[in-house]
Parts: sequence; structure tokens; C-alpha cells
Amino acid sequence: MNSSSVYIVIVTYNPKKWIDQCFSSLRNSTIPLKTIVIDNGSTDGSQLIIQEKYPEVDFIEAKQNLGFGKGNNIGIRKAYDAGADFVFLLNQDAWIENNTIEKLVEVANQNPEFGIISPMHLNGSGSTLDYNFSYYIATGLSKTLFSDMYLNTYENKIYSQKFVNAAAWLITRKCIENVGGFSPSFFHYSEDDNYCQRVLYHGFKIGVVPMVKIYHDRDSTKKGVYFTDFKLNFKREMIAELSNPHKMDVLKFLFRRVRIQDWKDTIVKLKIIRTIDFKSIVRNKKLSKIKGQTFL
Repeated sequence: MNSSSVYIVIVTYNPKKWIDQCFSSLRNSTIPLKTIVIDNGSTDGSQLIIQEKYPEVDFIEAKQNLGFGKGNNIGIRKAYDAGADFVFLLNQDAWIENNTIEKLVEVANQNPEFGIISPMHLNGSGSTLDYNFSYYIATGLSKTLFSDMYLNTYENKIYSQKFVNAAAWLITRKCIENVGGFSPSFFHYSEDDNYCQRVLYHGFKIGVVPMVKIYHDRDSTKKGVYFTDFKLNFKREMIAELSNPHKMDVLKFLFRRVRIQDWKDTIVKLKIIRTIDFKSIVRNKKLSKIKGQTFL
């Protein structure tokens, strides 16, 4: 029997549709789990539903929408202070199988060089891989993952990746102690890209475990406004690039992004750049390169 202390952290915003699938799956875990929920100002009545139907949940109601990263930081901090050996970040629209967490913890204990370990992400019906997840692992580091999956030789193996989206992350205590939490430079989207960059920067690995899975019920054909709106997308990409601890030459990067091809396009980009708080981003980038419980 595994004796590791595992805390689940879920940031919620209008999660009513998925409450029972998500929280019931946690109840049915083969190992004990403690769950922390940070609600970002839901308006669908889900706060009361969670507290009444799932009283075992440690429910924290934020006074405002803190965003994904800051909300998770509250849960990670609380779990760490309570002695968590592992923190499992789970999206509100996702759920686990009975042995998902147990198997991930087993693999993590056998591979301490990994700071983040992810299961495979299926769609909500379990009929295929989650589309975005399949893209991420296809463009990752592992050269043998798909071969081993095809040949069915992946049991108990873990495969290194550059990035896995944060819908289902098992984070080790040691990783939290060295990398900390999500950067406050991000409100929504790209915070997990940045965290993965920092995990690698501090010498940890990121991996996926094909024999373990979760279900992620999202529409893969839709993208948020942060991706579809040119101004928001450009600003998000700028902040992400400027926050990358592996990249140093900020001026060279800015010149490349605003080089003159079309005057109207260049003027729009320059206006967007003027809205970016460079001092804050540079400060947060410097902090992210220091080992410790940064941003928690």
C-alpha cells in the first residue's frame, strides 16, 4: 500500500456540468486523496453543490477571478504546507480512473528525476486522445513513445517531453521546493508553458505515462479568445517569450517580432507592446530562475 500523501488541486469557474464526474472519480481512487478547490467566482451555483455533495473537499472561495495560475498557487501552497508528497493539478472538466493517481505515484517514486508526470489524456467519451494533448506529445522529445504504444511495450514506462498541458499534472514535492508555483505574469493560458520551461531549467524532467489515463471533456475545435483575438494572442505570446528562462536577448526578440513588413501591422504591434509591464515580467523571470518556492 502506497503511503504517499497526495493532494488534488482544482481551480473552478462555472464547473456545474462536470461536478459529479470529476469529484466522484476522486472518491473512487484506489489510494486516499485530499482535495482542495479554489473557486474563481462561479455564477452557476456550483459552490453550494460542491460543498453539500462533497463535504470532504477543502473549498476556498476567491473574492475575484484570480486566473488559472494564481488560483492553483493557493492550492499548491496549502497542500505543501500540509505535508503533501505530491500535488495533482486537475482541470474542472476532467476526471480520473480508479487507479490513475496510484499508478502515477508509483512511477514518480521510481523516477525521482521527473518533476511533472502526466497520464494520457483521452477525450470526454474515451473514444480518442484529447486532440491538443495528442499534438503536444507528438511534438515532444520522446523518440520511442508512439513506437512502444503501437507495439504495446509501454507498461510501467515513462517518456520525457518538453511540454504537457496542465490539465492533469502530478507535481513532486521536490519540484515545488525548487521551481515553486505559476508565474504571476500570466492570467490565463501559457502559464503551463512557462512552468514547464522552468521545470526543465531547474534540472527536472517532464514525462507522460501511457499506461495511465484521465478523461478531459473539452471541445477541441474551439479556441479561447486569447488565441483567436489577434491583439490578445500577440500579447500572450510576447509575455510567454519574454518570461522564458532559457532565452536572454529581449531586444533581439522584440525586433524580430515587430520588424517592418506592413506599417499598419507594425503600428498595432507597437501599441500592444506599450501595454506590457516589462519591469514586472523581467522581475518575475529573474525570480523564476532562483531555486525555491517562488510565487507561492
